[in-house]
Amino acid sequence: MQFALGDWETIGGTSAGKALSLASLGRLVTLHALLGGDVEGDRVRDALTAAGVDLLVGDGVTTERHLNLMTRDGGRVSLYLATPQPRDEPPSPEAIAAMSDAAAIVLDLAPLSVDLIPAARAAGRPIWTDIHDYDGTAEFHRPFIESADAIFMNADGLGGDPLPFMERCIAGGASLVVCTLGAEGAVAVDARMQRHRVLAEPVEVLDTNGAGDAFMAGVLDATLAGADVPDALRAGARHAASVLTTRHLHPSLDAVLG
Repeated sequence: MQFALGDWETIGGTSAGKALSLASLGRLVTLHALLGGDVEGDRVRDALTAAGVDLLVGDGVTTERHLNLMTRDGGRVSLYLATPQPRDEPPSPEAIAAMSDAAAIVLDLAPLSVDLIPAARAAGRPIWTDIHDYDGTAEFHRPFIESADAIFMNADGLGGDPLPFMERCIAGGASLVVCTLGAEGAVAVDARMQRHRVLAEPVEVLDTNGAGDAFMAGVLDATLAGADVPDALRAGARHAASVLTTRHLHPSLDAVLG
């Protein structure tokens, strides 16, 4: 038997984290996601809308819920309690229109996103993706890797130096690959095979959930503003640090959820 040192309920999900960060940075964001017609879905809708995120919602029958078990040093085990039901239908006209008008398209790992890949590529906009702790072999990740212009990841699943894999992604057509390294910052490889490193910003950590999403959002925002890779990485590190100081995915939820 173990006793928890604390517990709280908040909005979760990697796509929500990126959308909240981009909205806080002044970007117009449309988040396409599946939600259920349940109490949890209503809470997600209300919180994200209040934080400035435009929602394009599909019927997922049930809303995704997960329980994160956290250690003091930021270690995490995420237990999925409910997942939306997969859809067997083509992308909606609204989703296609949103991608066509976007400055960039972020495709997170989900069955819904897999179905959107052909339309995203046809839109001709830069595609960014986050493959998280990819182990180098999982087939589900491959369409995302093959379609993306910018790939973000962490090194947890590779079990060694991530740079050879990152360079293979560049050789395969990506223009930027970034691997976050927790407290050690991040390393990136650009289209010219040049390596870049950035240190993590010093900050008193309250909760690590959402930091990787905030980092990617900060890099994306800076890149869209014309920053080069080193400056974009520093912008990502600064924005990630701001998320480490809240129990929520982003400080913008503090006033919404308390």
